Amino acid sequence: MAFVNSPGTSTTKRTRLSPQQRRAQLIELGTEMLADRPLEQISVEDIADQAGVSRGLLFHYFASKQDFHLEIVRESSRVMLERTAPDPSLPPYEILRDSIANYVDYVTDKRQMYVSLLRGTPSGDPQMRAVFEDTRSAMAERTVAQLGGLDIEVTPTIVLAVRGWIAFVEETTINWLTAPELSRDELIDLNVNALPAVALAPGMISALLGTNPVADA
Repeated sequence: MAFVNSPGTSTTKRTRLSPQQRRAQLIELGTEMLADRPLEQISVEDIADQAGVSRGLLFHYFASKQDFHLEIVRESSRVMLERTAPDPSLPPYEILRDSIANYVDYVTDKRQMYVSLLRGTPSGDPQMRAVFEDTRSAMAERTVAQLGGLDIEVTPTIVLAVRGWIAFVEETTINWLTAPELSRDELIDLNVNALPAVALAPGMISALLGTNPVADA
């Protein structure tokens, strides 16, 4: 299931950077440009002008424009995973809700980028799809790990259900971004409450809330 600040309008003065720093700078500029334009509209010329370097220098660090775009998406995904990492200091239910809230807030801030990546031309590229799948897998794995920590038996059914839930969260959020008929909190609650509903695991809701259905009966 990442992605930055709006780029400035002035050209960046060229400074001497190490190869690693220059490469990171170019990727950062690319992720910034994603805030207000689709990935396919990020040109080598614009990036070079922003960085204050020659256009040919960009291809010293990236094999092609497509390779550069791929690195932008990888960095955006990395940041998104970082922003939505579970907070272990919270109670179990709040860990899940906090993570989903951070996800919704992040993609709201990067609305155009998020929609263009998942619905635009890049979504059809095999390498781009691999990045998206790696991101979804990372989100699913940490969700499964959280459930395992609640003494919920992690079966193949649970793992598959969590993968389906990740797709559900992604789809509801992207539809909400384009037609926000629910409030932010309503969307978050919908996504959070869908996890136990989709997984259909006995005791999952009770485990998340820290209650014992037998004792309460």
